[in-house]
Amino acid sequence: MPAIGHTELRRLDMTLLLVFDGLLRERKATVVAERLGVTQSSISHALKRLRDIFGEELFLRRPNGVEPTAHALALAPTIRRILELTREALGADPGFDPATAQGMLRIGGLDYHCALLAAPLLARMRHVAPGLTVSFRAAARRDALRALAADELDLALGYFWALPEEFGQETLFEENYAVVGRAGHPALRRLTLPRFLAAEHLLVSQDGALHGVVDRALAERGAARRVVAAVPHFLPALATVADSDLLATLPARLVRSQARRFRLASAKPPLPLRSFTVSAVWHRRQARSALREWLLARVREALRDAARA
Repeated sequence: MPAIGHTELRRLDMTLLLVFDGLLRERKATVVAERLGVTQSSISHALKRLRDIFGEELFLRRPNGVEPTAHALALAPTIRRILELTREALGADPGFDPATAQGMLRIGGLDYHCALLAAPLLARMRHVAPGLTVSFRAAARRDALRALAADELDLALGYFWALPEEFGQETLFEENYAVVGRAGHPALRRLTLPRFLAAEHLLVSQDGALHGVVDRALAERGAARRVVAAVPHFLPALATVADSDLLATLPARLVRSQARRFRLASAKPPLPLRSFTVSAVWHRRQARSALREWLLARVREALRDAARA
């Protein structure tokens, strides 16, 4: 593609950039037209102008919408930054009305966070924001931060430390641990450290390692437990201990929320384990976003609903 000169730059107005960004996010011309308050024919005309300016198609029509080309994906970070700088310069948020809003909210985290949050969040949104959908995506720590930076997530949940300056965060709650096993597990009737060490254990480990925070705490005491298996997610861990004699040490809120469903018993760990914070994290481009603030408020409410339940 030839280099873009002053003539092409004069033709590249803000509406075209908003159409480009909207199509990249939504992949549907009808949704973008509604959000921008223009007709579908205006979107088609904008696509033609983008093609003329850049010398090639940026979006390919598909039965269910449009698909960005490799060139469009490469342009995306730069165009989004132009829009961010423009909004910062104007000093105003575009505004957000949940009753009329259309689109998808993207939340990253572990299945643990989804299990706690999804049902109460969706229940609240169903009435106040019927046009919004929610996509929960598996993304933890570094992967979540990369997704936020690439504008693939609106909010990430989890335990984060030493966040770079480009991110903001808010602590949602402080989390502790519970030891969980099948109902009637003899070790859980009166859990002592010797009984804990004598049992076989299941670990949640995304990378497959057979050691974690419990093992580090035991090592400081000169002790070790027997970890015989690892699974990559929390809900499979609950299902596994429910049908075996294994124990697992998992976040206490998750255990409380799922114990009845999986017919589990639980006990306090027989040794001190450091608690950890679960936070909501966003990219600084969203710092003044009314949508982000609204979503975060609904997340707080949903967590309160889950705690009461």
